Amino acid sequence: MNDSKSFFFVRNTRSLSVSVLFRCILVCLTCTLTFPGAAQLRPINDNGITTRLASADWLIKPVNEKAEVYASPDGNQLILFNGLLRRAFVTKPAVACVDFRNMSNGQQLLRAIKPEAYVTLNGIEYAIGGLKGQRENAYLRPEWIDGMSPSGVDFLFKGYTITQLAPRMKWKSTTWTGNSMMPKGKTLTLNFEGVTEKVKGIAVDIQYELYDGLPLVVKSLNVRNNGMKATMVDRIINEVLAVVEEESAVEGNELNMRKQHGIYVETNVAYNNSMRYDLSDQTTHWTADTTYTSQVNYALRTPAVLQVYPERAPGVLLSPGETLSSVRTAELLIDSYDRERRGLMIRKMYRTIAPWTTQNPIFMHLVSKNDDEVRTAIDQCAATGYEALILSFGSHCNMEDTSATNVRRWRQLADYAHSRKVQIGSYALFSSRRISDEDDVIDPSTGKPGGAYFGHAPCFGSNWGLAFRDKIKYFIANTTFDIWENDGPYAGDLCASTKHPGHRDVNDSRWRQLELQKELYRWCNENGVYINAPDWYHLDGTHKSGLGYREVNFSLPREQQLILNRQNIYDGTWEKTPSMSWGFVPLTKYQGGGPEAVLEPLEEHLDAYKQLMMQYYGAGIQACYRGPRLYDTEKTRLVVAEVVAWYKKYRDILNADLIHLRRADGRDWDGWLHVSGQGEQRGMLFLFNPLQQPITRKITVPLYYTGLTNKVKLHVSGSTPQVYTLNRSYEIEINVTLQPGTTWWALLTP
Repeated sequence: MNDSKSFFFVRNTRSLSVSVLFRCILVCLTCTLTFPGAAQLRPINDNGITTRLASADWLIKPVNEKAEVYASPDGNQLILFNGLLRRAFVTKPAVACVDFRNMSNGQQLLRAIKPEAYVTLNGIEYAIGGLKGQRENAYLRPEWIDGMSPSGVDFLFKGYTITQLAPRMKWKSTTWTGNSMMPKGKTLTLNFEGVTEKVKGIAVDIQYELYDGLPLVVKSLNVRNNGMKATMVDRIINEVLAVVEEESAVEGNELNMRKQHGIYVETNVAYNNSMRYDLSDQTTHWTADTTYTSQVNYALRTPAVLQVYPERAPGVLLSPGETLSSVRTAELLIDSYDRERRGLMIRKMYRTIAPWTTQNPIFMHLVSKNDDEVRTAIDQCAATGYEALILSFGSHCNMEDTSATNVRRWRQLADYAHSRKVQIGSYALFSSRRISDEDDVIDPSTGKPGGAYFGHAPCFGSNWGLAFRDKIKYFIANTTFDIWENDGPYAGDLCASTKHPGHRDVNDSRWRQLELQKELYRWCNENGVYINAPDWYHLDGTHKSGLGYREVNFSLPREQQLILNRQNIYDGTWEKTPSMSWGFVPLTKYQGGGPEAVLEPLEEHLDAYKQLMMQYYGAGIQACYRGPRLYDTEKTRLVVAEVVAWYKKYRDILNADLIHLRRADGRDWDGWLHVSGQGEQRGMLFLFNPLQQPITRKITVPLYYTGLTNKVKLHVSGSTPQVYTLNRSYEIEINVTLQPGTTWWALLTP
């Protein structure tokens, strides 16, 4: 347990000295630990390497330390370390996490030892790993560990493996992409086997993925049935952390007490169509710890234990030879209460572990009645620099029609689009519709159709649902469509049917439907198909979800939409990158409204059209420009082409992270700043004046996240670059005059 001792550094090599090989064999024999392939244990002089705090800000300057797994000479301690995060486990008297530290600020997250996981089999909950008997649960002293006992005796630790981080998908990008690199790192897998009569034949593998350049661990769990009979897996709690509480609360309901802000938790099970993870999350549970008797709360209700599991899932009957995987829990360590910094960390996580979310093609949302209108829209996309065309809802494309005639028709149109270097795709509706009594979700409380998130909806595990999946795949594969915009299914609908082939009964209906949906998204992603989907499946292959807006607001007058859209941009980009969201621009009537709400005729409202484009493209966000055409006159075409060309010129910085300066309120200026810590373009500043008269303002511009420390040049269109000196808060002050209703922007370079 002494960090100053030497550790063995785990790494794959092709050569192995005799002395090192002898030590490897000795450790393996002594501790019954297993290693993959040619992996070896190489001794190094630790010199406190795994306890050294990070010396630079990882959001600006990448850390040099790579993700590695260290083992003590006696094999009794394993350490995950990448320069930003340290997570350590003991392996005796049982496997248990004893240290979870943020190396940016030294914060210790762990106050007590808990099991590594809980698995409920055939109605009985079993602890996997962990230790019990800690004398004080407010903090942990290393010398207490030897006197503690295993939390459970049914599953024993059999060994571990260390491998290179494997990609979750064979991602294929066919569009502009901000980050084309898959993440790198190491995976530590802890292997447990059932040893008592009730669980013999059941194996549990817990995986910890450690990433290069992020204070992040992704934890998951596999349950394998190696026995001779089926086993019911009722629940998997794949993470249990007794974390330090952040403040005292003598009285109060635990739901109103603040949770631990030093850790951000996200899993790949999030739904409810909120278009935000925190409101879509179905797996994070903060619970009380009654063994923590020294806590301040009188009723011992402090929410100081994190448990991760989906409600009413999986409920799967695991057949012999079958493996069930849990949710994947991303645990990002946060070093600040600052909302912007916290958001930047989350956005960096997405860019790294889900790089497909950095794809951001320029697309139009076409409302079409016939094929000629599709060809015209393709030509207009090509003439203005647009990269893709999506057949919007209400168009004449039906992806569920897989007849030879329909597939041939759309293949010809796709071929034409591709000949013009334009991608093509379509909208399809799953939810918000009734199919039949046989195929709809069956309400568990009534035994009848209904009770779904939207009242009536088909079950993905029904014959219709499975056929829908197959039709979408067939249509895409045979038409060579590049994009799919899926409206639903909105997961979480419990289905009590026992006749649907895609699930057994109500117990596994939620989990099986989720698996079907994720598999379809992964299939699309791996086949180069770009996905717009309103629910939160970014970690399982979808590229873009909604920015967050009220659809009926697009029936309001244009001048109101301009400000409301900027509010939506400001509010919707705290945790999401620009490329993860879509906005909306109604070229024609949508959700009601009169002529004052739409842009058609386009030339007559060219100022508003250009302003909307500048707002969205200036934020790096693609809007759904929904209508029958992108331009109506040559004058309109030139304006659209000009804005698109400008966006492409500055595309990298416009897709960089967004710093929030001032939210639109219609009373004074508002704006934002894109920042990048690397490259020639370090930032781009956007300011807006919603008033009817010019205004002159002195504005403070925060430049810390540009990585600049001394000088910066501001390039304003048509003007000589101005050089500013940063103050010691890494800020500059600029005096600017903003004309009414226009966008002012400046490029920042060293």
